Amino acid sequence: MKYIILDTETTNDIDCPLVYDVGFSVIDENGKTFASYSYVNADVFCDDELMSTAFFADKIPQYWNDITDGYRVLKSFRSIERIFRRVCKDWDVQGIVAHNARFDYNALNNTKRYITSSKYRYFFPYGIKIIDTLKMSKITLGNNADYREFCVRNNYVTSRNENRYTAEIIYRFLTNCNDFVEEHTGLADCMIEKDIFSYCLVTITENDGYLW
Repeated sequence: MKYIILDTETTNDIDCPLVYDVGFSVIDENGKTFASYSYVNADVFCDDELMSTAFFADKIPQYWNDITDGYRVLKSFRSIERIFRRVCKDWDVQGIVAHNARFDYNALNNTKRYITSSKYRYFFPYGIKIIDTLKMSKITLGNNADYREFCVRNNYVTSRNENRYTAEIIYRFLTNCNDFVEEHTGLADCMIEKDIFSYCLVTITENDGYLW
């Protein structure tokens, strides 16, 4: 069974995030990667005013270097969507996976509506499963004593003394590498989130409520 693991980077305000970086890979349940794609959305990225509000605006020169080197491809959002849907079809993808999937889902839809003046509204293929590794992690690690001890020892807790479940923190726990720093670019972040996905799949099923 094939899945797409996806991550986006955005600009604009939190209520209406607009995507400038879309990274995704075709994977299986073991985290094996079959194909990877990294696109920069020209409709947003080439708008200096919009990009001035990006949280990781300091990475803009890196993106231009990556585009020049061929690591990332600059394309219109319409082209990115067309490629994404074709990949879903060609690989018979059964689900789209993301950490905090609600954010990526809304951000991609917001971007499509922004670019088309709301003529078109939805990015993902109709009816496809959306799988949230944030939900999966809370189910899998929520009662895990080792994860709790790890969070307390490293102060990875909220103001309510609850465990935090960012992809970076979970990956640090899984790899026993507390110096790991998430890159916060689309495709690179997919590479850690696929490992979180495959880890969680070992112990839970869809009935546990990780679909979004």
